[in-house]
Amino acid sequence: MHLHIIGICGTFMGSLALLARELGHQVSGSDANVYPPMSTQLQEAGITLQEGYRAENLTPAPDAVVVGNALSRGNVEVEALLNSGLPYTSGAQWLAEHVLPGRKVIAVAGTHGKTTTASLLAWLLESAGLKPGFLIGGVPRNFGVSARLGDSRAPFVVEADEYDTAFFDKRSKFVHYRPQIAVLNNLEFDHADIFPDLAAIERQFHHLVRTVPSQGQLLVADDQPALDRVLAQGVWTPVAYFGAASKSAWRLVLEREDASRFRVIRRTPSGEEDAVVDWPLTGEYNARNALGALAAASACGADLARSCAALARFENPKRRQEVRGEVNGIQVIDDFAHHPTAIAATLKGLRAATPKGRLLAVIEPRSNTMRLGALKAQLNDSVAAADHAFWYQPAALDWSLKALIAPQGERASGFDDLDALVQAVVAQASPLDRIVVMSNGGFGGVHERLLAALETRAQQGEA
Repeated sequence: MHLHIIGICGTFMGSLALLARELGHQVSGSDANVYPPMSTQLQEAGITLQEGYRAENLTPAPDAVVVGNALSRGNVEVEALLNSGLPYTSGAQWLAEHVLPGRKVIAVAGTHGKTTTASLLAWLLESAGLKPGFLIGGVPRNFGVSARLGDSRAPFVVEADEYDTAFFDKRSKFVHYRPQIAVLNNLEFDHADIFPDLAAIERQFHHLVRTVPSQGQLLVADDQPALDRVLAQGVWTPVAYFGAASKSAWRLVLEREDASRFRVIRRTPSGEEDAVVDWPLTGEYNARNALGALAAASACGADLARSCAALARFENPKRRQEVRGEVNGIQVIDDFAHHPTAIAATLKGLRAATPKGRLLAVIEPRSNTMRLGALKAQLNDSVAAADHAFWYQPAALDWSLKALIAPQGERASGFDDLDALVQAVVAQASPLDRIVVMSNGGFGGVHERLLAALETRAQQGEA
């Protein structure tokens, strides 16, 4: 069967393409923005990629077409599809019909941390010998791929996105998955391009809650008022909370300021058990992600002590605090954080783990929510842990960064030219500093540009 995917290089759609290929389908796809790591994965899997959207991409005619949620009416290839009469569906619906039936589905939902938590969970299940399947919106380095079928008898972990499904299906993608276990990690306002307010997102989360069976389980973060409001709309499934509250079934106790060591306390009917975790990530934000993954793995039968030991061997997904290189003692780190809360949490964790050098944040407000300016008032506080914030103004941004930067004084600077930004960052960077690049896009290859400029400076003896 020939399956053609429009919008294939999105994190979800690219992962879906890998599953289709593993099922034996011939897979092709088109996208306007083809860049690593997803494009590399797809090409290595033997999937044909076509740059740009064109009617010709549907010739010869595929057996079916899967349409990504970023595509709208008016797109040339979408219009050609509708006029052709070819069968089409959404990515979430295709997954639900062709991969998930008969599997124990674990959906990881939340505004932040879905990719990391889903990657953690898949790794814990793998370490327990369960050989899970998964679809993750990033590349977990423990596996090297963003999706796989796994053992057909094993659980299937899916990163459950609240974004809408397709131009013809405006429900959140996660309502298609019908999970037995749902992890609700957090909930804040995001996706201002499709949701008018937080209440609208809460309603979609409650649609997810409605799909979890009474013999399943909801694992819910304990410090999230929005999630409390979701559950107040009605719940028919056993709920276990995780977080720092003493009442929670799974409790987190930080033992280091950077949260790279913490204690897990699990309350059971017969008492409590605990275990200490030493692991490679930093920050309470990531420790909470790990706690949610531990709770979900336990619900699938994984042993707590074995899971905690496995966390020490966890490798963070690509683009999640990923060290891209180091020159003369200066690290360049890539991070996907693009919401103010995620930016703040990531920088706070890195700040605690950078006791000697400075923390330089390079930020591109690129997401649809950032482009519309819905959360720009929160951006000032989000970079409080950075010694200097370098802001880049993408062409699509609907507002000027000047008003944002002014209150930050000498601790911030703005650029609309990428070369000038790179030069400014390199001019400030010193040995032991960490440069963290934050964007949900390719950012013009700024990581490689920074490393190359640092290398040139080092060779010239200017560092």
